Amino acid sequence: MNDALFSGLTLAADGPEFPTIDDFLLPQIIFPGTPFAMDRIIMVRIIATAILLVVLGVSAARAKLIPGRWQGAVEWVIEFVRDQIVYQVMGKERGQRYLPMITTMFFTILVFNLCGIIPGFNIAATATITMPLVFAGWCFVQYWVAGAREKGLGHFLKEELFPRGVPAPIYILLTPIQLLELLVIRPVSLTLRLFANMVAGHITVAVCLAATQWFLIEIPNKLWSILGIGTFAAGLAMTLFEILVAALQAFIFAMLTTAYINMSYPETE
Repeated sequence: MNDALFSGLTLAADGPEFPTIDDFLLPQIIFPGTPFAMDRIIMVRIIATAILLVVLGVSAARAKLIPGRWQGAVEWVIEFVRDQIVYQVMGKERGQRYLPMITTMFFTILVFNLCGIIPGFNIAATATITMPLVFAGWCFVQYWVAGAREKGLGHFLKEELFPRGVPAPIYILLTPIQLLELLVIRPVSLTLRLFANMVAGHITVAVCLAATQWFLIEIPNKLWSILGIGTFAAGLAMTLFEILVAALQAFIFAMLTTAYINMSYPETE
């Protein structure tokens, strides 16, 4: 038994192959070296988008007055976004303008996030910074457009950079901070919140599964199998937790986008 234990310890010294940053720098697999080059995560985005469009398109085409279970579930999600996010923050009259945008954003981020636990995909389509940055950019383009439309660009920038009720000398410090927040801090924080959560979830699940493979398969020792069972249970729990995080991050991103756009309207001064 001592020999077996020593053998297991020797193998354990090498350790399992844990995920690294290279797992998010995927090689180009289609059209390499061209402007149309695609890696696995881009393919995941394309496939997930196609599936989402087909599913929602078929659901809309087969919609009935008395919905079945599937139609009822889809309508429930749409109504949740409408009532609990858009209308709750903006109100019905204003929210109708942005309902298609926020609903599209919510569904897309949710499906992209869930790709991380779908066999064959095994990575969230939001686990590189590009997609979160695109969504954040979309949010702040609408934020600026709404502010310029409702207040005029000059008045909008004046209110953002020179808040009322502040002593004039303070503007020397406050205005650059306000400009930095408007152009950098808000979009970057929105981007990093989604990106970091999905990367962290992917790494955590991958670490648990890598350890499970090591303890149950690579090390020929029953004593280490106990640890393998524990890491497998942890991996399963983290996978279920990832489902919650995927939905929660879609909700938070949609809610913050709605709130930011609403801030550009006059009565939210």
